[in-house]
Amino acid sequence: MKEDIRKEIIKEKVEDLLLEKDLKVNELVNKFKNLGGFMAPRIYKAVEIMKEMISSNSTNFLSFTGNLIATGIRGVISQLIRKRIFHVVITTCGAIDHDIARSFGAKYSCGEFEYDDVFLNKIEIHRLGNVLIPLEDYGPLIEKIVRKYLPEIIKDKEEISPSELLREFGSKIEDKNSILRAAYEANVPIFVPGIIDGAFGTNLFFYSKMNKLKLNLFKDMEILLNIVFDSKKTGALIIGGGISKHHVIWWNQFKEGLDYCIYITTAMEYDGSLSGAMPREAISWGKIKPTAKHIAIIGEASIILPLIASCII
Repeated sequence: MKEDIRKEIIKEKVEDLLLEKDLKVNELVNKFKNLGGFMAPRIYKAVEIMKEMISSNSTNFLSFTGNLIATGIRGVISQLIRKRIFHVVITTCGAIDHDIARSFGAKYSCGEFEYDDVFLNKIEIHRLGNVLIPLEDYGPLIEKIVRKYLPEIIKDKEEISPSELLREFGSKIEDKNSILRAAYEANVPIFVPGIIDGAFGTNLFFYSKMNKLKLNLFKDMEILLNIVFDSKKTGALIIGGGISKHHVIWWNQFKEGLDYCIYITTAMEYDGSLSGAMPREAISWGKIKPTAKHIAIIGEASIILPLIASCII
């Protein structure tokens, strides 16, 4: 018995990675399987889980944090949505802020983490990691767009849910790299449980002080609940943490948990935070099934996501 277990544990041998000229991304990721390179084999496993999710008639959730939409990864995410690899998107108000701003001409620039933030403040440039955003291309621009389109969108409506509101904004956008536009074209709902936590939501609030605007958050909860209960299987790619991550796993607990789950994160689990919690912890809450295929990749999403997406798009 002991010898049989031992043989089973050590059956996969570490293989040296040899690179060839013009190696395709999916070919490289396939070579990660037996690399023994710590996170590299997990990328391979994540791709295999994703392939099964796509082929198994699973309802697939995509969750990500707003910072990614300030980067070029926005284009990858919009491709994943447009191809309907994912059927539900859950994100933050920050993602909506960045998508609207960039869709309507905001100039986001490449910078450095080490820039002097006191100086940037003086010259009215925001810094998001190594992305630079002129002040006028964020808050003031988003306010302008909200005030331009909101009256037309809510005309003759007693109330509107956040997902319906975002769908309508998506219909006003021409930028093909927009996540809102991609979701509108693919008929994929975008849910933002923290809709007021950003420039977009704040402008909705200010607009409501002088105009009729009623957001029905409970309607989105009902839609999400029905999606989960109507699904034979559910899967999720969860990028980062926070409210968007939790909203996915929270609603799936009402159907005994996710059948497939992939985390991409840089957070540590040892502070007990939701953002750092590994899939195995979610199993204890019933948010991921004990039988689920799951993996957590500890790594930065702007590197990891393009590798995975290249193998499934």
